[in-house]
Amino acid sequence: MRWKRRITVVDAHAEGENGRVITGGVLEVPGRTMFDKRQHLQNNDDSLRRFILFEPRGGPGVSVNLILPPSVPEADAGMIVMESTDYPAMSGSNVMCVTTVLLETGILPMEEPETRLVLDTPAGLVSVLAACRDGRCESVTLDNVPSFVDRLEAPLEVADQPTMAINIAYGGAFFATVDGPSLGFAMTPDEARDMVDMGERIKAAAGQRYDVRHPDNPDIRDVTFAQFAGPPSATDGARRNAVVISPGRLDRCPCGTGISARLAAMSVRGEVAAGQTLTFESVIGTRFAARVARTAEVAGRPAIVPRITGSAWIFATHEFGLDPEDPFPEGFTLSDIWGPGMRGNNPLV
Repeated sequence: MRWKRRITVVDAHAEGENGRVITGGVLEVPGRTMFDKRQHLQNNDDSLRRFILFEPRGGPGVSVNLILPPSVPEADAGMIVMESTDYPAMSGSNVMCVTTVLLETGILPMEEPETRLVLDTPAGLVSVLAACRDGRCESVTLDNVPSFVDRLEAPLEVADQPTMAINIAYGGAFFATVDGPSLGFAMTPDEARDMVDMGERIKAAAGQRYDVRHPDNPDIRDVTFAQFAGPPSATDGARRNAVVISPGRLDRCPCGTGISARLAAMSVRGEVAAGQTLTFESVIGTRFAARVARTAEVAGRPAIVPRITGSAWIFATHEFGLDPEDPFPEGFTLSDIWGPGMRGNNPLV
């Protein structure tokens, strides 16, 4: 082999959601903070994301995490999340994958029965408690960044639909959340394609109508995801939760940042009690447990710190290389599986 680029990764999934973790081949990224580093990759050098996530090495159902040295002394490791079209500032499922890979591969020492870590993310510091036994990371509990409501019951017009009400809240990204059953969705696997189509329309309409920005970091802005919320089930009270990820797929897990945004709205409405643990379920039946760890404040706004628990499993290791004559050094996309928003190598716009 005569590779001019070599990247090693460990593949893991958190309750079904694939979170690939880069463990070698990237030494450093310019920037003082983790957010600066994210901005550098997003605005100045997107080649790594394309190389790992675009075809033939990746696909639209994969996200990737870059592990870096932390930018602050109180953190144990830094991480930057890359998805099919952008760089989310935070992701709960990817924190679970990164934590599991860090501990089970020995990058960071595992302590049994519990290992405590602090991860440096572009959205802020995230405290993690991993339950460990016999060399296995059995579950990961994370205290997410402070989450808050931007708008409750905001009206939204979507073509060919009655006016709907959405909640816009921040849980590491901004989510437009709508009641799934009110749109006729039972939130079952067979509805995935229809939910994606509707979710992308909701996201686009919300982005056009509402200007949302994080008050402490205005570069974190705009509605990034549409989220469908389901009621408690009659059997055990689990709530269905489905998040649409561009360019057009459902999150396979219940979505930690989406649950965080949903909890923030529920807290404002008085729908979740202090110390109450709720169960959220994906359309494939996987689950996260969630609760309000404590109250907080973001630029004078009431906020919460959500505590999310789930598990991740390592299932593969890879070494990706680039032949100097490979005609697709940054990969490619086609609209047959990447959705109509993708053209060639261009991200969804």
